[in-house]
Amino acid sequence: MARAFLLILDSVGIGAAADAAAYGDAGSDTVGHIAAACAAGRADRAGLRAGPLKLPNLAALGLGRAAKASSGHRPAGLESAAPATGLWGYGVEVSKGKDTPSGHWEIAGVPVPFDWGYFPHTVPAFPAGLVSAIVQEAGLAGILGNCHASGTDIIARLGEAHIHTGRPIFYTSADSVLQIAAHETHFGLDRLYALCEIARRHVDALNIGRVIARPFTGETAETFVRTANRRDYAVPPPEPTVLDRAKAAGRQVIGIGKIGDIYAHCGVTKVVKAAGNAALFTATLAAMDTAGDGDLVVTNFVDFDMVFGHRRDVAGYAAALEAFDARLPEFIARLRPGDVAIITADHGCDPTFRGTDHTREHVPILAFGPGLAGGSIGRRESFADIGASIGTRLGLGPGAHGTPFL
Repeated sequence: MARAFLLILDSVGIGAAADAAAYGDAGSDTVGHIAAACAAGRADRAGLRAGPLKLPNLAALGLGRAAKASSGHRPAGLESAAPATGLWGYGVEVSKGKDTPSGHWEIAGVPVPFDWGYFPHTVPAFPAGLVSAIVQEAGLAGILGNCHASGTDIIARLGEAHIHTGRPIFYTSADSVLQIAAHETHFGLDRLYALCEIARRHVDALNIGRVIARPFTGETAETFVRTANRRDYAVPPPEPTVLDRAKAAGRQVIGIGKIGDIYAHCGVTKVVKAAGNAALFTATLAAMDTAGDGDLVVTNFVDFDMVFGHRRDVAGYAAALEAFDARLPEFIARLRPGDVAIITADHGCDPTFRGTDHTREHVPILAFGPGLAGGSIGRRESFADIGASIGTRLGLGPGAHGTPFL
């Protein structure tokens, strides 16, 4: 029986969606703009990388072709004269939003038909009644922040005040999210988790998708570092995803990285945590050695988004793409006859674009495996086609949404 591997490159979009203007994202193109910056020498960094974007393995699977089909032009460095070694195309999101849960759930076969609740671009950003209720239940003296912000910026700006006052840092973004940053030792990791559980209960009435614990260490603005002990408190998907259906059929579903959190731990039988793309890739290879017939492995490679996209670090993003590409042969060598792997993304986060938020983009869909012929699967009208294809391949059926391409 086939095994399935779903590799989600967090935020690696390949061109603005038709409705991008409604989200303020017209003209965004994560991979295309990174490639253009590399070709122009604007993404060179001593000791890190230089020159055109080099993604030979992803190009061979059809990434350049998928990007051209999405945006109308093939990004520099993604040319490949040889026929693609995998199926390639691009996905269009039908869910409302450009956030992580919507993208992931739709990939897993469940589009989000409703509008999330969001916090306004005002200061303060959070309703006074919400803050008061959380502060009172958690026994806090108050909070800091209360605004839209980049996580690294607000920790650098308010981290020292947080240590001195004991008040946690509350902030949000363009996503449906309440994020709480606190020091792992001065505030306490378990205390931060408990605070996020309290906040989760209070934001339910506002239809907020996630509460995220953002722990950090260090003693000064120059030394603060966010740690791998992040935890997401998400609402569950509105319907069973392909992960749920695989688990119900007795299959092992291995969620690597923040997959368990994104799906509110629904449908995941084993959670594997790892910090950074390199460790996530290594954990994925280890899972390939233990996954049995009919099992599903899902990995979210978070660094593209969290470390480079939101920080608008073009050179770092390019280097991360090249590092992932360089390790792909290790992954491909472990695939067994009948296995299928799909590389995709959940949204964009164009590091050349204004602001620090996600961008509403098409995502690549690259499917490959031993004996799977290459070719175009064209434009897919929903990310749910991915979940439908995995379900079909694993003998679970396509599910309620999406059209299989396998």
